[in-house]
Amino acid sequence: MAAAEGPGPAGSRGPAEAEADGMGLTDLPGELLELILCCDVLGAADIGRVSCTCRRLREACQPRGKVWRERFRLRWPSLLKYYSHTDGVSWLEEYKARHNAGLEAQRIVASFSKRFFSEHVPCDGFSDIETLGCPSHFFEDELMCILNMEGRKGLTWKYYAKKILYFLRQQNILKNLKEYLQRPTDRQSFLEGAVLIDQYCNPLSDICLKSVQAQVDDITDKVRKVLRTKNPRHPSLASKAGEIVIPEVELQRQVLDAMNCVLYEQLKYKGNELDYYNSLNSYIHQVLIRRTGIPISLSVLYLTIARQLGVKLEPVNFPSHFLLRWCQGKEGSTDIFDYTYIDAFGKGKQLTVKECEYLIGHHVTEEFYGVVTSKEVLQRMVGNLLNLGKRESTDQSYQLLRDSLDLYLAMYPDNVQHLMLQARLYFHLGIWPEKVLDILQHIQALDPSQHGAVGYLVQHTLEHIERRKEEVGPEVKHRSDEKHKEVCFSIGLIMKHKRYGYNCVIYGWDPACMMGHEWIRNMNVHSLPHGPHQPFYNVLVEDGSCRYAAQENLEYNSEPREIPHPDIGRYFSEFTGIHYLANTELEIRYPEDLELTRATVQKIYSSGKE
Repeated sequence: MAAAEGPGPAGSRGPAEAEADGMGLTDLPGELLELILCCDVLGAADIGRVSCTCRRLREACQPRGKVWRERFRLRWPSLLKYYSHTDGVSWLEEYKARHNAGLEAQRIVASFSKRFFSEHVPCDGFSDIETLGCPSHFFEDELMCILNMEGRKGLTWKYYAKKILYFLRQQNILKNLKEYLQRPTDRQSFLEGAVLIDQYCNPLSDICLKSVQAQVDDITDKVRKVLRTKNPRHPSLASKAGEIVIPEVELQRQVLDAMNCVLYEQLKYKGNELDYYNSLNSYIHQVLIRRTGIPISLSVLYLTIARQLGVKLEPVNFPSHFLLRWCQGKEGSTDIFDYTYIDAFGKGKQLTVKECEYLIGHHVTEEFYGVVTSKEVLQRMVGNLLNLGKRESTDQSYQLLRDSLDLYLAMYPDNVQHLMLQARLYFHLGIWPEKVLDILQHIQALDPSQHGAVGYLVQHTLEHIERRKEEVGPEVKHRSDEKHKEVCFSIGLIMKHKRYGYNCVIYGWDPACMMGHEWIRNMNVHSLPHGPHQPFYNVLVEDGSCRYAAQENLEYNSEPREIPHPDIGRYFSEFTGIHYLANTELEIRYPEDLELTRATVQKIYSSGKE
């Protein structure tokens, strides 16, 4: 190492040479000595060796001193935010703890591919992580280091590191949500609730209440500037956010007018009418980035700003279109006509009761004009996401459905309807059969009248568990077998679909179509010249889907490129720039494919370059 070549105790110079120069390293002033030892070319091992040479250097490298703190900062700069007070911290012990957490994280990530290649990670698959003997933020930091590795290698490590990090963060967010729900209602911020939902559905994104609040504060400051030009003595200008409630209706109106000017005229916020059913409209951090959303997400933003400026707006769970209400009469009035209703989706338009009915096209009873709690607001936000998850049958929508069910059941753990939906979802996806049985047992205890549906799912789940026990190991396919002689393409090749034009990578093959008669009929396979009696390939497609394609429909891709599929790391360890390399588990199942893939690449792409 570079450190070993320089002067000092770790280098090759002896005491005589140092004495000949008139001054040794230990003779330097303490601050200069620390500065040298904090140099980024020195590693932890170098510092350890230096500290063992003499008392002077041992004191310079003391565990709580600047040298080890700097070593920690250089190696893991993002972790310093966890130390509000650095006095008394043993940076050497923190360094060792983080290093050991890294080794443990690497061990667990490396084990996941072998343990869970053939199935979805089971509900007890994360048990090792739940009993970690190291600080969770150290473990998470190592997972982030894996995810941020440069280049196109380590794809399988990144795939499982992402899954583990997803699980860890969601578990932590659920704890925060349950703590939030246990607070008194006056301490349940609507904005914080929206952030918790956002975080749970996007656990790998950098979303925190502090940064979201800072963006809201920035909008609030802009409103104050507009308000100052209209009324320099307005009470909202003299107080800090949320400190006062303005009683005068006219002063409240001035605030709302200034808010509408800033939000809808200056910043161009608007309801997303063109892409209403996009889940991004429900995530508060995306609402702030894209400046668009749906009624409830825009209402949370509008209400938060108004309250910070002293105007107490209240949420109204109006059917089909979430609204806010603004009291024009006696505070706490139960008369719905004492309120003006605000449509944050409609640029802050102020509505009467009759206009609210025009908005949705029908009459509603008075109960729908009443104020709702923060928990009920979250319930509606989660319900919107749940409905979005039901709209499509894609991996992304299934994940959204799973996340929103988790959130709903965290708020209402004994809701039979949503428990049954969760059990059916897991059953449909073929995952977590043991958890399905636990859910069904809970449903039966809550509502014995569900015994028919429960019994059906129990029976088929038990059959699934038995079939899994009978599996003896992976099926190994040798290209040299006579029955595989018609298989032309191999694992890892980037292909193009002749008919649909999509780019994909092969991760499995069969000598003939192995799907059932119904699938073959629905996909019109018999219309192909070779029908189902030709090799079929499992492919990961660039749009995130997994498909089963006939050999006659595939061709080599003249311009091979990376396939941005979420499951790419489950099957492949590296992208070479032209093809993918199967990971250890996939190579076990197709042991002779790598040789053919390399030969094909050499023949197709090298000849093309020539």
